[in-house]
Amino acid sequence: MILSNEELKKIYFGAYEFEEKDGYLKANQYSKPQMDYFNSAFEMWAERCDASTAKTLEFTTDASEVSFDYKIIWKCSEDTVDLYVDGLCHKIFYIKDMGEEGSLKFELPEGTHKIVIYLAVDATMLIKNFSIDSSYEAPVKKTKVLWLGDSITQGYGSLRSSESYVSIVNRTFDYDILNQGIGGYIYDSKSLMKMPGYTPDFIVVSMGTNQYGDENMNAVEEYYKVLTGIYGTEIPIICITPIWRGDNIEALPVFYKFCENIKAVVSKYPNIKVIDGLTLVPHLEEYYTDNLHPNLLGTETYAANLVKAMRDL
Repeated sequence: MILSNEELKKIYFGAYEFEEKDGYLKANQYSKPQMDYFNSAFEMWAERCDASTAKTLEFTTDASEVSFDYKIIWKCSEDTVDLYVDGLCHKIFYIKDMGEEGSLKFELPEGTHKIVIYLAVDATMLIKNFSIDSSYEAPVKKTKVLWLGDSITQGYGSLRSSESYVSIVNRTFDYDILNQGIGGYIYDSKSLMKMPGYTPDFIVVSMGTNQYGDENMNAVEEYYKVLTGIYGTEIPIICITPIWRGDNIEALPVFYKFCENIKAVVSKYPNIKVIDGLTLVPHLEEYYTDNLHPNLLGTETYAANLVKAMRDL
C-alpha cells in the first residue's frame, strides 16, 4: 500500500511542521519566521536550515519491502540515507550515487522488526509515495528534546546520516528530537523564537566553537536570557561546552578560556546543567575529519561519553 502524505507524517520524526511541494512532503525543523531570519542573516544558515538533518522514518512492521520516491533540491557534503533494523545498520545509499530524483527500495528481513530510515544530513530531501507491503505501527515517543547547535550537532563530519552524535545518542534514549543544529551557527539570540504548539521536555545546547574569538560574552549571555525567556526556567537545559578542536593550536588558550566563560554564564541559571565538551572526544586528530568536525570514530566516541554524562545528570 502507498501512504498518503498525511499518513506519512505519522511515521516521520524530527519535523516541527510540514509542507508539500509538487506532491512531495518536505519536513522543516524550524518555524517559518526562523527560516525567514536565516535567509536574511547568512547564506550558509539559509541553505542548511532547509536540510533534512537526519530526520527519520520510524515504524514497526513485518513487511518484506518498503520504498519511496525522493527529490533532492539542495546538497552540500554528500552523506547517506541509512536503513536500521532493530538498531543495526542494514543498508546504505550514498548521496553521491543518487540522482536528483529517483526511488529508494529497502528489502527487510523476515519477521517483525523496528525500522528506522535516516534521511540525509547535508541535503534537502523531499519524499512521496511511501510504499509498504504489510501493516505497520508508528512508535510512541514520550520525551521531546530540542537540540540546538552548530554543524557538529547537525551532523557534518561523519558523512553518514545515522552517525551524527545526536542520532547515535538517540538510538539509546529514543527521544522525539527536533535537531536545530545548523552549519556555521553561533550564539545568536535573534534566531530563538517561540514555536507555536511546541514545548520540549528539555533542551540541549551545544555550540560556541564558531565564535570563541569573541572578546566578551554578551552574545552568550543574551542567548540564554532569550532562551529561558521563551521556555521559562522550569524546563531543564543541558549546556555542552565546545569539544576540542585542533585546527589552530596556537589559539587553544583563548578557546579554553571561552569554554570556561560559557560555564560561568550558565551557572546563573538553576535549570541549566553543564557537560564539559572537552571530556567527550579525545584531543587527537585521528578522531576528526578536519581537526574540527568529528569523523565516524569521533562521533561514536562523542555519543558514548555523552550518554554516560547525560545519565549522570
